[in-house]
This record gives sequence, C-alpha cells and structure tokens, in this order.
Amino acid sequence: MTYIADSADVSERATLGEGTKVWHLAQVREDAVLGAHCIVGRGAYIGTGVSMGENSKVQNYALVYEPARLGEGVFIGPAVVLTNDTYPRSISPDGSLKSANDWTPVGVTIEDGASVGARAVCVAPVTIGAWATVAAGAVVTKDVPPFALVAGVPARRLGWVGKAGQPLFERDGLWHCPETGEKYSENEEALKPIEGQK
Repeated sequence: MTYIADSADVSERATLGEGTKVWHLAQVREDAVLGAHCIVGRGAYIGTGVSMGENSKVQNYALVYEPARLGEGVFIGPAVVLTNDTYPRSISPDGSLKSANDWTPVGVTIEDGASVGARAVCVAPVTIGAWATVAAGAVVTKDVPPFALVAGVPARRLGWVGKAGQPLFERDGLWHCPETGEKYSENEEALKPIEGQK
C-alpha cells in the first residue's frame, strides 16, 4: 500500500507505484513517476517529470531536479544533489530575472542498481552507469562507467565494485566479488560480468 506522510507535498499529477512511501516534508512534483516500492526520505525533493524505477531510494534532504531519470534499484544518499542547469544564472545579461523559459534543463541519468553517496553532487548532463558507486562527497562532472567506484572532487575512478557494492579484487586476469563470488572481465576501461556464471 502506498504511504504519504501528512506533511509531505505530493502533486495530484504525480504517479506513485504500489508500496511507495513518501516521508515527512518531502515534495514530489507534477508528472513525476515513481515505480513500485520506492522510498522518498524526509525533506527530499523530486522534480517535475522525474522518473524513478521500482525499489529505488532517495534519502533525506536529497534534491533530484528534473529531468533526472533513475533506473531500478537506485540509491540516492542523504543530501545528494542532481543538478539540471549547465550555465546557471539568476538573471539574463540585461539584468532581468530569468524565467522558466530562459534556460534548457539537462538531466542526470542513473542506471539500474547504482548508488550515490551522501552529499555527492552530480553535475548534469552525466550518466552514472549500472551498479556504479559514487562515494560520499564526490562531485561528478563526467560519465561514470558501469561498476565503477568513483570518489573525489572532481570524481575519478578508484576501482570497481560488484552488484553487492563491495570493491572487487583482481586475480588471474579477472575481477572477483568477495561477497557473491561473481567474476568480471575488464576491457578498455569497461567491466562486464562473465556470462553463464552461477
């Protein structure tokens, strides 16, 4: 059953999937589409037309600005910001206040299973690849490949992670997950799971 806290502000034009929960003081704007079993934490903001795949979590006070696209099973940590303006200005060159028609929003795309740590900032337009992990406090200014672990300002790849989120270790030319035992091959700065493994 869907749950919306009394103090949350959820537009009647938003779509919430079965079992989704929106907690206190959160705002979900018009035409946002949240899949089943999503969680929007206290004070979080989900912008107009943002889409979230099922089983995704946006933690307390995170800001997900339109036109962000979140895949399934995405984790957005506390106070994360997904930006949407490449050249932000409050006013035009003539000094007049900018309106919604004076700029073009660009979005952040976060693919299935990826995680963005607390207080990280993703500067649009960027794509965070499937199952990647962005460390807390990182500032992402370039696309992040699937399974990459990135950290720092600006964010740089430090290694690889598996679907369990654990850092992978290299042995015999393959990358191994210490939790699941899954194996991955690396080719030209890209990582792929070995097909057919159990």
